[in-house]
Amino acid sequence: MASIAAVFAVSALSWASVIEFSPGLLRHLNTRWGQAATERLQDWRKLVLRQRPVDSASARSPELERQWIAQGNEHWNRVPYVEDREHWGIDDYWATPVETLSSDGGDCEDYSIGKYFTLKELGVPIEKLRITYVRARGWNQPHMVLAYYPEPGADPLILDNLETRVLPASRRGDLEPVYSFNDEDLYTARANSRVGSPSQIRLWRDLLQKMEKERRM
Repeated sequence: MASIAAVFAVSALSWASVIEFSPGLLRHLNTRWGQAATERLQDWRKLVLRQRPVDSASARSPELERQWIAQGNEHWNRVPYVEDREHWGIDDYWATPVETLSSDGGDCEDYSIGKYFTLKELGVPIEKLRITYVRARGWNQPHMVLAYYPEPGADPLILDNLETRVLPASRRGDLEPVYSFNDEDLYTARANSRVGSPSQIRLWRDLLQKMEKERRM
């Protein structure tokens, strides 16, 4: 378990922009992945800035949130799919959005994480967003999607790389939810109730610590 100081430090990402890239970070990425890496990051930044509302009233518009969902889902689903073992040399790696775009590859966790931080950056309240671990019945393997709840207890919309359409969960009989989380809470799928903190998830802690390191470069 991470120390209290470490958990507090990474929780600050809730208030820090993830699309502001320091010159040191861009130099590092350009050296490792080439100029195309920084161009992909700037494309992501432009997407967010272009869609970001100019006033707080429009930020609360359900219609605008649906527009963000559609565009964010499409943007991240264009990233080439690459298995973690091939891409990172280990079986399970949760990449930061910067890593995913810079390396031009990711898997279901990386897509879901990228969509989550994109929508959060645009102003969607985190209580409407849950990164959701599911079993994909047709694929007979674990899978991850992002769920968007327009209202508490509503049938969520599912942002998925296996299905390009954003459909309600009630129309995704191929997915069996196991657990879900956001910045603040960890939920069990069976009772849809809070069971703890996302800091209990080691890969999530590692992800936030990597994002904090990127922010400080």
